[in-house]
Amino acid sequence: MSTTHNETLSQGRLLLMSSAVSATGANLYYNQPILPNIGAELGLTGGQLGVVPAAGQIGYAAALLFLSPLGDTLPRKRLIAILSVLLVLSSLVAFSSSGFIALVIACFIISLSANITQQLIPFAASLSTPENKGRVIGTLMTGLTVGILLSRTLSGFVGEQFGWRAVFLMSACIATLFGVLLTVFLPTNTPTIKIPYFKLVASMATLFKQHAILRASAFTGALWFASFNALWATLALHVSESPFHYNAQQAGLFGVIALAGVIGAKVSGS
Repeated sequence: MSTTHNETLSQGRLLLMSSAVSATGANLYYNQPILPNIGAELGLTGGQLGVVPAAGQIGYAAALLFLSPLGDTLPRKRLIAILSVLLVLSSLVAFSSSGFIALVIACFIISLSANITQQLIPFAASLSTPENKGRVIGTLMTGLTVGILLSRTLSGFVGEQFGWRAVFLMSACIATLFGVLLTVFLPTNTPTIKIPYFKLVASMATLFKQHAILRASAFTGALWFASFNALWATLALHVSESPFHYNAQQAGLFGVIALAGVIGAKVSGS
């Protein structure tokens, strides 16, 4: 698929990549615990607030379909740098948003930019040896699980203490930090595939048609993810009302309960 000039995956580089996966994946869920705070300031209805996390998930799905394949034809380091800049800028737009449309567009682009995660995972796999590939993937998935779960806890705390806009400012700062670190410390890979972009995207449909196990995995994943988001995306809206009246920080603490999944992700790659 690509060459990396004989670079290897050191423990330090693996730590950086798994941390970046965690920090980047968290952007998909930062807005969920602070939805009641956003609604109160911008005067949005419950239906409008539901569009905010939905826009994020649609953006991430679009990135999976249209940006992830680029990693097979472009140097992943360069692609990650571009996505990092886009993530910083879109987070700053969300931070300064004064209306519904601007916030929805910003959340869409934030999640689109979070495709950094889907570039780092195959990048790390390509740098690992066959005998430790499972451990490497398990470590990265542990980082992703931590980001998914604790993003709500961190977002709820920051949103309650400093306001919902501070969450997006925090996101921009974290994205800047990891963007710089990844640019400095990631090796440069040279893709060996020379397929035109549109043909590359179309090839996914061919693979989906040819492989039954891929279809089964895709449908299973889609149903699982739909169930996951049916609970988490609007949980804060429900628990902020009677009889609970939880604030953003309390709603974010629900993420801690699901940390058992971190152990499962790590064990599955061992």
